Amino acid sequence: MAYVLIFSRHFPFSHRLRGTSICLLSLFISFLCYCALFPGAAVMQKSGDPTPSCLQADGVKLRLQKSLSCLHPLDARRSSAAGEAPQPQTDQRRPAAAALTARDNTPSPPMSHLKFGNKKLPNAIIVGVKKGGTRAVLEFIRIHPDVRAAGTETHFFDRNYDRGLEWYRGLMPRTLESQITMEKTPSYFVTKETPHRISAMSQETKLIVVVRDPVTRAISDYTQTLSKTPDLPSFQDLAFKNQSLGIVDMSWNAIRIGLYALHLENWLRYFPLAQIHFVSGERLITDPAGELARVQDFLGLKRIVTDKHFYFNRTKGFPCLKKPESSGSPRCLGKSKGRTHVQIDRDAIEQLRDFYRPYNVKFYEMVGHDFRWE
Repeated sequence: MAYVLIFSRHFPFSHRLRGTSICLLSLFISFLCYCALFPGAAVMQKSGDPTPSCLQADGVKLRLQKSLSCLHPLDARRSSAAGEAPQPQTDQRRPAAAALTARDNTPSPPMSHLKFGNKKLPNAIIVGVKKGGTRAVLEFIRIHPDVRAAGTETHFFDRNYDRGLEWYRGLMPRTLESQITMEKTPSYFVTKETPHRISAMSQETKLIVVVRDPVTRAISDYTQTLSKTPDLPSFQDLAFKNQSLGIVDMSWNAIRIGLYALHLENWLRYFPLAQIHFVSGERLITDPAGELARVQDFLGLKRIVTDKHFYFNRTKGFPCLKKPESSGSPRCLGKSKGRTHVQIDRDAIEQLRDFYRPYNVKFYEMVGHDFRWE
């Protein structure tokens, strides 16, 4: 203000300055004097200035960067002016303050990871079998808050293996550290290379196999294919090389899948039996809560999915999930689930039962459980 008064006495046009003009002029002259006296305190630091900025933005919050010039700016300037290296000072702060400094220097994880988790390779995979009830198991177990699952079949280990594990990881949902990542692709169980490939990814992967009476499974498989290909040959023509002699065509995929003992032998070369859990497709219909309880135990999860989550849909002949509180209707599986099977000649069914019997008995012995498919 003193500069302004002197200015108004010596310049002829200064009598026009009144009120607000005098205040603004005072501020401007004060700013010029401040900049002249303190050139190091410029508003914006020049790019390329080696002196670190004390206040930085890391995208989430402003963090105080710990540097000698920030903690002791005057001492740092004096040392620089004298051409001496800044001497570190003894840290006489209280232990709590030192701990706080150490914590501040630790990089914080991105907030998106804290909120949404990371994409991880699966901890557990439903590897089979087709038309056994794999979709039901996946939909029922994903009710559990500690389970996240890929919605579609990835077919990584049988069709897309050359794309690499990072491509596979990208298909997985984001999970928190405490959650299990899962996927299901039923064709894995009958693909020869799959056990070795999953073992190469992780020998700790838990495997779930949903099995069903192989004769009923084959008829269900044929029914599904027929719905997509109406001109398909009859079931008997595909299942038998010579029905009158009872010679079954083992090359037909619908028949081959039901040879569970042969496929399991391949898996046991790479995984111990204790790492494979078998779900009964029949009990999954009659007692879904009981089967899901065993699945949760196998995965090391608390039993949260219970009988309160299910009701039996008599129209579909299949259990459905009860209405969630946030939804106006119950959740049943798609129209293809519970589809009425094609009627097959009784003699053909008995011939297939005779064919599968020795394979079933061997399978019961291998897994230590009698599924009673008779």
